[in-house]
Amino acid sequence: MIFFIALFIFSSIKILNWKKNNDKNRKINETLHEYIRVGGNEKYNIDFDKLESKNEDTVAYIRVFGTKIDYVVVRGSDNEYYLNHDYNKGNNQSGWIFADMSNRFDGTDKNIVIYGHNTIDGSMFGSLKNVLSSSWRDEYKDKDIILVTKSGMQRYKVFSTYKIENEEYYIQTYFESENSYKEFLTNVKARSNYKYDVDISNAESILTLSTCANNGKNRVVLHALRIVEEQNEQ
Repeated sequence: MIFFIALFIFSSIKILNWKKNNDKNRKINETLHEYIRVGGNEKYNIDFDKLESKNEDTVAYIRVFGTKIDYVVVRGSDNEYYLNHDYNKGNNQSGWIFADMSNRFDGTDKNIVIYGHNTIDGSMFGSLKNVLSSSWRDEYKDKDIILVTKSGMQRYKVFSTYKIENEEYYIQTYFESENSYKEFLTNVKARSNYKYDVDISNAESILTLSTCANNGKNRVVLHALRIVEEQNEQ
């Protein structure tokens, strides 16, 4: 009886902390959207100066249609900090959406990798698992992913979605040669649970999104090809 009471108390505290962290992140995200404007023809106007004044680690904004992914992206000095800190750098077990520390965001990245927690309420990258479903593909597979940086807006087309055990291969950002990069692209496309009609033969840069699956052992992964670059209106 004592054990079950202790377990109940522990679980209740975890749930309350989870709700507190997610509510905090929701309010932060609402505040950040004051600096995000979408005009005609999906022209994204992001006030990066204001965002950087709040957090100098700000590097991008991302939106994935058919999910709840609609966030400002940060990049830390390591790949651990934003696992348990929010955008305001407060302690938060829900973390924040962050890019791999090795990504430069200077136009030379071959593989921009972005991470987020798989939260129960679907915030952060909790809704990334949607891309594995046939219903998502039926409605959203032809929608572009939007990534906006200070240099402009980029559109990405999804070419691979899958679930795999945790590994380093798909998140590599450095490639020794063009041939090794093409081999990498061929391999990650072959993993897809669905055959997307996207030609990657001339790929210059891709976007990779990654989150934990519910068991913590596996990862849900999305790869998308950069197809368009437009000058961002500031």
